[in-house]
Amino acid sequence: MDGVKDGSGVYYWTDGSRYDGGWLADEMSGSGVFKWADGRTFIGDFKKGVMHGQGIYTWQDGRKYEGSYNNNKKHGRGTYTYSDGSKYVGEWQDGLQHGVGCIVDPDSNYERKGVWAQGKLKQWLTD
Repeated sequence: MDGVKDGSGVYYWTDGSRYDGGWLADEMSGSGVFKWADGRTFIGDFKKGVMHGQGIYTWQDGRKYEGSYNNNKKHGRGTYTYSDGSKYVGEWQDGLQHGVGCIVDPDSNYERKGVWAQGKLKQWLTD
């Protein structure tokens, strides 16, 4: 509308990336799907042009994050699946593991609970 993207639609970048979803005042907003040229995909919520809210981010090598975002960063509760199938299930802050979380083994479903701070394991917790 009046040269500003508003409503829903698809936008293509010259590098092959594309966004299909909601727009508000020329920015990605609401639900949408962003596909990067290198094969990464984000399906979820956008606000003012960035990932914000709930979403699923996948990489071509099998890694996946499903959870909450704040201003383009993992923030709140989420599950990160590594390419070997193991998982971190827990809290995130500013894109890093932060708070209580569990590491889950893909073969045995064995869980080990720990405390993380700014992406680093600080201590394992006992049951």
